[in-house]
Amino acid sequence: MMEITIPGYGTFSLTDLVLDFNGTLASDGTLIEGIAPLLKVVSEKFRIHVLTADTFGDAATELSVTPCNLVIISPDDQDGAKLRYIEKLGPETTVCIGNGRNDRLMLKKAALGIAVIQKEGAATGAIAAADIVTTNIFDALNLLSHPLRLVATLRS
Repeated sequence: MMEITIPGYGTFSLTDLVLDFNGTLASDGTLIEGIAPLLKVVSEKFRIHVLTADTFGDAATELSVTPCNLVIISPDDQDGAKLRYIEKLGPETTVCIGNGRNDRLMLKKAALGIAVIQKEGAATGAIAAADIVTTNIFDALNLLSHPLRLVATLRS
């Protein structure tokens, strides 16, 4: 759990981290090198959930060394499926990280939404829905390990 007060923005008790897979944790279906150890560190504060339609069919294998709950969603209505998932978790205690158009609803609804712009780029809808935008997943996850960075970015 991460307790954080951001002046002019709010006080949060965050327990769950929901991540997109392709374009966020992986490139072309392969987990980005060096991300597994960072996920282990973040898992000390958050329950980690990875939601994906598994375009390349490798998500389970790629994530087998990480402490996460992998959820394969239907390729149809991905944005709705991701939104419904965080609504069940409780959006007020959830952080979401993604890059795609199918991530925009969960990014907007979550207590904290982080968009990442990497090799695949990021959909403008995801960027507009996010509270913060980073240029890579390492920086996004490090915001959760160093919460004063969140305060510096989001305070009024």
